Amino acid sequence: MNLCPYCFKEGKLVTGEKIYPHRADLYHLHFWLCEPCDAYVGCHRPNEKHNRDGTESLGTMANSSLRRLRNAVHKEFDLLWKEGGLKRVEAYLWLSAELNINSDDCHVALFDAATCREALEVLAR
Repeated sequence: MNLCPYCFKEGKLVTGEKIYPHRADLYHLHFWLCEPCDAYVGCHRPNEKHNRDGTESLGTMANSSLRRLRNAVHKEFDLLWKEGGLKRVEAYLWLSAELNINSDDCHVALFDAATCREALEVLAR
């Protein structure tokens, strides 16, 4: 079950065809969706090693404005570890220290709008 952080109702598990009808390459993926709020979040890909069936959310559902903020953070954060010489896990550890949050909670898909804005400030330094 995945609750919408806006209306607190249970989200609906859908495929990528519902979220991205123009992206056939994403049809096989799962997403949690709250249609009234236009909020959604992707799911981890199936992985037997980690006992994931493809329905575990990557984070919290986000509406369009929060999705834009998260995408902006990812754009800057991905540059940090892809081109900055850090491993992804090292970049998240650094960011968690800069944001003064627990490293287990330092994932862009968990960030609210305020944390996204703060992360963008940190990443711009």
